[in-house]
Amino acid sequence: MTNPIAHNPLYTRGDLQRAVGDLFAPLKAYFGSGGARVSLGVTAAHYDSHAAELESFARPLWGLVPMAAGGGSFADWALYRRGLTNGTDPNHPEFWGTPRDCDQRLVEMAAFGLALLLVPHEVWEPLDHTAQDHLLRWLSTINKVGIVDNNWLWFRVMVNLGLAHVGAKYDEAAMNNALARLDEFYLGDGWYADGMSEQRDYYIPFAMHFYSLVYAKLAGERDPRRAAEYRERARAFAQDFVNWFAADGSALPFGRSLTYRFAQGAFWGALAFADLEVLPWGVIKGLALRHLRWWSRQPIFASDGTLSIGYAYPNLNMAEQYNAPGSPYWALKFFLPLSLPESHPFWQAEELPLPELPSIQYQPHPHMILYRHSSARHVMALSSGQREPWIRHAGEKYAKFAYSTAFGFSVPIGRRGLTQAAADSMLALSDDGEYYRVREKTVEVAFQDGALYSRWLPLPGVEVETWLLPAPPWHVRVHRLRTSRPLWSAEGGFSLNRSGDNPLENAGIHEAVAGIAAARYPAGGSGVRDLLGKRMGQVVRCDPNTNLLYPRTVLPTLTAQHDPGEHWLACAVLAEPDADQWALAWEHVPDLPAFLQDQGLS
Repeated sequence: MTNPIAHNPLYTRGDLQRAVGDLFAPLKAYFGSGGARVSLGVTAAHYDSHAAELESFARPLWGLVPMAAGGGSFADWALYRRGLTNGTDPNHPEFWGTPRDCDQRLVEMAAFGLALLLVPHEVWEPLDHTAQDHLLRWLSTINKVGIVDNNWLWFRVMVNLGLAHVGAKYDEAAMNNALARLDEFYLGDGWYADGMSEQRDYYIPFAMHFYSLVYAKLAGERDPRRAAEYRERARAFAQDFVNWFAADGSALPFGRSLTYRFAQGAFWGALAFADLEVLPWGVIKGLALRHLRWWSRQPIFASDGTLSIGYAYPNLNMAEQYNAPGSPYWALKFFLPLSLPESHPFWQAEELPLPELPSIQYQPHPHMILYRHSSARHVMALSSGQREPWIRHAGEKYAKFAYSTAFGFSVPIGRRGLTQAAADSMLALSDDGEYYRVREKTVEVAFQDGALYSRWLPLPGVEVETWLLPAPPWHVRVHRLRTSRPLWSAEGGFSLNRSGDNPLENAGIHEAVAGIAAARYPAGGSGVRDLLGKRMGQVVRCDPNTNLLYPRTVLPTLTAQHDPGEHWLACAVLAEPDADQWALAWEHVPDLPAFLQDQGLS
């Protein structure tokens, strides 16, 4: 596996310029002879291969365009001009195809909009009249076809802004209507929903806020009111979003599109692009560059140096149905601040560590309680109430009880047995002891007495009420289970990296007894204690490639069988990336929440 940025320190503007070039270099071998299609592999997304090859062509522009706009050198603009010319020519073999309603081609147009805004001298002015006309006609279809009613509306805005900037015909009404609709997704306190949905994930920072900050910077004169609003919304959002990052630069794995990787940190660079100092410049710079350096240490590249589908390692199991081989290159949105001069205060600032942050913070819009250990190396989020029903592994990506920067989360290989289910941070229920169901949708959610409350219906005749409470470095879970049928249950803590558990090293220590399930490895410690003493401990050896951070894991789990009726379940969960620190904390178990005694818990 070749990592093209492995030896780059990633501290300076020059380092990041070099990183963009090095990330692009492995792609050149895959450009077609016409320059318009980039074929990186044979794995499929739900859209056609022509759109996938366009995606692989367009997405590197998110890094190349800002780099060039800031004076960085890129030797292959002629290749991109040839691709733009041929990809939009209906008579050329590498024509990208005519966009239709809700077409993936509309997504990729946004990168061309940014290119028209920042480097028209590279992608527009050198084109002959026919090529300009073809590009204009192709891009303008975004104003005539249906578009997904969420962050996709920004693609329409970006295209029209770009066309207006180069003096081409654009659709003012379509752009204004899109902006008005996007404003309807605003929830307050800096938070958007991604459309009329229950999503509060990374599409808020790397889409909704990212594009709004580009708009605030480049369209502020034409629309000063909206530009000012976008800045204030981003200022408010930053105060919450900073809590999603650990001191080592890692961000909270949560939600969909995690294969876009360091796009998680694109919001911080977009603040710099918009000249918006919502935190001291050194703090913003530290948040951004520590994040990129964290990613540079992960084995995320294929053997040819291209970005793989996956999260912290190549992993098709966790992918969405819209992830094609070129999809991960949305990560290059991170490099937007390369368009800024070296003299900008973002680049001049010395990196600063995270500011002092609360050990516990309730964020009402994403329905989360975030908490961190005093070392700040480990950030966790308790979660209830989010949902995105149409994607693969939606329950795992949105509806687990807890998420962690240090331990990630797992998605199932199958539902047959606990090794396939890999049900970390979940209460898995089965009516046959073989196939398990987990929380996917909540029918009720609330914040009660410092706890996240939810009610969910995993099976016909089965109702679960759940309370999640932070008790750093622990958290406590309480469930009231009502069932009309016999059930098997398995409640997982955090999955733990078991690398090193080979016969020569024997590095792992497991404990699985009545009321306790725990494991220690060089990567840390993870355990679950039953607070009511009703369940049996088990350390599940999960199937490989289920966890997003580590390909091999074990999962401390509490198991039980339940007759029809009402049952209370309660446990305390602890995981730490430092095994010694975990062992010390393991002996200090939090109490049951007193307020639940009124509900009948004893």
